[in-house]
Amino acid sequence: MKYDEKKEYMIREKEMIQGIINRMVFNSFAVKGWAITLVVGILLFKGPPRQVLIALIPVLAFWYLDAYFLWQERRYRKSYEWVLKNRSQTEEHLFDMSANRFETSIRSKIGAPFSPTLVVLYGTIAVATILYYLSLLYLSNSGCWNG
Repeated sequence: MKYDEKKEYMIREKEMIQGIINRMVFNSFAVKGWAITLVVGILLFKGPPRQVLIALIPVLAFWYLDAYFLWQERRYRKSYEWVLKNRSQTEEHLFDMSANRFETSIRSKIGAPFSPTLVVLYGTIAVATILYYLSLLYLSNSGCWNG
């Protein structure tokens, strides 16, 4: 294969991989929006204080989903880097959009949920929900709760 053909393939591959990365970023953004919306929606229902703890379910579920998208995004970034570095020398894995060959370490996979941005967002929501629950519990025990 000629150098110009390899260069054209590299450009197309990069565009395809960048499209996948953009979808991962959009999915992550959408998950954050849904998490906040559901938590706020659950907290708006008036009921006994323990009902507030139900809001932790979508927090944990969306935290996991968001971490999964982040982990996948990191794998596709490695794929992108590989294409930049190797496409001019080889036709190996030509237009292979599977990021499975870029398996990240277990540390990376387990570390994704503890990314600073995810911890700040979902940790803050979880802590705020628990503090809200405790304040409702305190108010209900002190006789100020009208639930």
